Amino acid sequence: MTSVKAALLTFAMLSALAIGGAGIYAADAANGHAVTDGYGVTAALD
Repeated sequence: MTSVKAALLTFAMLSALAIGGAGIYAADAANGHAVTDGYGVTAALD
């Protein structure tokens, strides 16, 4: 793998993590919406 491909793959993975984190943050910030992970565990909204 060339360094350009490695850099593009790294950028794509970090972008995906950032977008996923923003989505979880937005869902958590939404009023009355409980965040659920992949195992069915919900976050407590106090």
